[in-house]
Amino acid sequence: MPLLDGEAILDRMVSAVLKVRERLVRSTAALDRAGVPYAVIGGNAVAFWVASVDEAAVRNTQDVDLLLRRADLDAAKKALHKEGFVFHHVRGMDMFLDGGEAKARDAVHILFTGEKVRPDDILPFPDVSESKQAAFFRVLSLEALVGNKLNVFRTKDQMHLRDMLDVELIDATWTAKYPPELAARLQLLIDTPEGHFG
Repeated sequence: MPLLDGEAILDRMVSAVLKVRERLVRSTAALDRAGVPYAVIGGNAVAFWVASVDEAAVRNTQDVDLLLRRADLDAAKKALHKEGFVFHHVRGMDMFLDGGEAKARDAVHILFTGEKVRPDDILPFPDVSESKQAAFFRVLSLEALVGNKLNVFRTKDQMHLRDMLDVELIDATWTAKYPPELAARLQLLIDTPEGHFG
């Protein structure tokens, strides 16, 4: 496969970011029109909160994660189908592909309130009511988002939490908001700003 020139690569970089943002706005607008309660979660929610303080610190994300109540899944299917999204259940994950030929990366991933991703997670996902209305969509509240990131605590969740610490959205006082296990994870990130811990 021949290498692309620099301008073509730059165009692809910009296009990738714009496609995710467009998918986010299009999917949430469809749910809003249908009256389906939801909250933006994951990397886009982190980007929203970080951008509220420092746009230069925003990290791009490759997909869209939405929080729904499981009882609203059928209504969400109808609303998103009208916008060209195709429902799939792949490897235990519910998602809406952005068109019939799309890949899992070109999808809206669905997570459910009151449920855990893994059995050993400390807390289930919060309810969609723990959100606020932004300009184009509802986004998970900062406190609920931080709690979720501390709960799941994968490498990318730790990275997102560090981004929020770096722009001072959160600090050591936030440990009081969470159960001891989650508070200890936040304190660990605070105590190891370079990320070198076992």
